[in-house]
Amino acid sequence: MTELIHPASAPAACRRELVDAPFLVAARGGVPRRVPVWFMRQAGRSLPEYRELRAGTGMLAACFDPEMVREITLQPVRRHDVDAAILFSDIVVPLVAAGVDLDIVAGTGPVVAEPIRSAADVAGLPELDAGQVEPVAEAVRLLVAALGETPLIGFAGAPFTLASYLVEGGPSRNHERTKALMYADPGTWHALLDRLADIALTFLRAQVAAGVDAVQLFDSWAGALSPRDYREYVLPHSAKVLGGLADAGVPRTHFGVGTGALLGAMREAGADVVGVDWRTPLDEAARRVEAETGRGGVVVQGNLDPATLFAGDDVVRREATRIVDEGRAAAGHVFNLGHGVLPDTDPDVLTRLVTYLHTLTPGK
Repeated sequence: MTELIHPASAPAACRRELVDAPFLVAARGGVPRRVPVWFMRQAGRSLPEYRELRAGTGMLAACFDPEMVREITLQPVRRHDVDAAILFSDIVVPLVAAGVDLDIVAGTGPVVAEPIRSAADVAGLPELDAGQVEPVAEAVRLLVAALGETPLIGFAGAPFTLASYLVEGGPSRNHERTKALMYADPGTWHALLDRLADIALTFLRAQVAAGVDAVQLFDSWAGALSPRDYREYVLPHSAKVLGGLADAGVPRTHFGVGTGALLGAMREAGADVVGVDWRTPLDEAARRVEAETGRGGVVVQGNLDPATLFAGDDVVRREATRIVDEGRAAAGHVFNLGHGVLPDTDPDVLTRLVTYLHTLTPGK
């Protein structure tokens, strides 16, 4: 294990000049020296070293422990040689930091003590001050000092997905309470998402100020919406978050699950990189986004089905080759899964996949 660096010895926050980092080159539409790859949920549950380190420590406690965040974030970089690290955290961290009473329950997910159901509830939702997420910023500074030439991705949950947890009180299959509020009381709905956009933006700005090299906005549940509803009820608020980082100098990725019909709108929200799940081929996604937005130069991220990792190395390599080839239709391509690493995934399969991808020729 690398020796821990304490806050006093961490350098002042500044942007690293990682001009040749394959992930950043591809994210900006260039041709990298190798196919860049990282995996959503690469830091965490599939790694035995993670389970050992986290034993006896709750998820939220881990997210607010800078040295633990540093070590967990570094674990997949050491093991897999991925081209980017993603900060170990959770989308509800800024809500907890602001004072929302919720917990992450094993086997269930985030559970909210007092769900948001009315205008009065929205008015009582606390704002976030950057100082409340200082432990996360400290973790970023420690990571920037430890990662060398590997970029660090910061992230936050998008307003719609955060709203869904707050309104439903926890995970939901159909988001019925969320949609009922959205349709029946649009004034309260937009006030809620505006507040959540501020919280997400404050959280991301704190990460950027501490030194992350890129950001990703996760709208995990946006795929439950039609394109029309997404544009009316969600896009302005995601645009507030991503637009608020337009001058930050870091690539912005926007990702959701089941969002094949929303990809153009998600780019319009301010994404430099559009994350694509496994349901939509990358060449089709690139054409769709460019047709819907009237703009070329789309960069895509994705999109191997996480279940493929259980099918054997021959299948994994075949599918990875196909995805890299499809990604050539875009202005840039960052290889990833179409969602997060599944808990029972063999970490050695991921390591072998990274090694194979680095033998392929990137670009067009």
